[in-house]
Amino acid sequence: MKKIEITDTLKMDRVVHGHWRLLDWKLGKEGLYRLTREILELGLSTIDTADIYGGFSCEEAFGEVLKANKGLREELTIVTKCGIVFPCEKRPQYKSHHYDNTRAHIVASAEKSLENFGTDYLDLLLIHRPSPFMDPAEVAEAFRILHDSGKVRNFGVSNFPVSKFEMLSAYCELPLVTNQVEISASHLDAFKDGTLDNMMMRSVYPMAWSPLGGGDLLTGDNDKDRSVRAALLAVGEKHGETRLDTLAYAFLMSHPSGIMPIVGSGKIERIKNAVDAIDLKFDSEEWLTVLKASIGRNLP
Repeated sequence: MKKIEITDTLKMDRVVHGHWRLLDWKLGKEGLYRLTREILELGLSTIDTADIYGGFSCEEAFGEVLKANKGLREELTIVTKCGIVFPCEKRPQYKSHHYDNTRAHIVASAEKSLENFGTDYLDLLLIHRPSPFMDPAEVAEAFRILHDSGKVRNFGVSNFPVSKFEMLSAYCELPLVTNQVEISASHLDAFKDGTLDNMMMRSVYPMAWSPLGGGDLLTGDNDKDRSVRAALLAVGEKHGETRLDTLAYAFLMSHPSGIMPIVGSGKIERIKNAVDAIDLKFDSEEWLTVLKASIGRNLP
């Protein structure tokens, strides 16, 4: 699979494998290793995770796989996130659910992720959500410290509105290389609020979480979900494709912004359905057919 060259030190796949529900897959260390080898055979090597996933446990679980299989880490591009904290068994020191975008927290979180994975560098670190109390100078300083020490090679954000993205960009020496936001055929905010416009202006590739609308695009039982499914299948009929998830991924990847959907499944057939969508291109009329079904009205 052709990689997207984001920077000199970062190449990513059009489809990213997400680890949010890794513990729910109940694969064990050997099963997770086999799944990782299978996605590599499909041409996928980009892994998306976060320190908080699984109650601060998913990084550790995948790290056990990396530590037990020497050389595997070098085959992968690892994306992780930090900045959300909440009290739990793994982090009893936290007293409340809040956002921490301070320099000290970002640096400490990145170093903990390195320990969890058993590696000496992260390919990409994202600020998981922007705090209204965020000091961009502190975030930029944390990024500088981590980059200068070789611990993190690239930086980005997640769930940032355009104003916050621009503010932080103005303080950072290195460019923010992505903004990971919710995008699907049923969740169109990024197409309307300037998020994708801003990233296209900056030649930044967006990452899309919940690209199947939390599963509603496949099984949702309301007028909107049924309408979007019908539109996807109508477009799919022209291409000889009937898999709804493949069509939903194709809708995103056909957009000129270069959306990289995150597939959070532990089933290789589901991941393959997403990979198959890479070569399925909607033209403008087909893409807008799905958009109209989602917004529930014709274009003006």
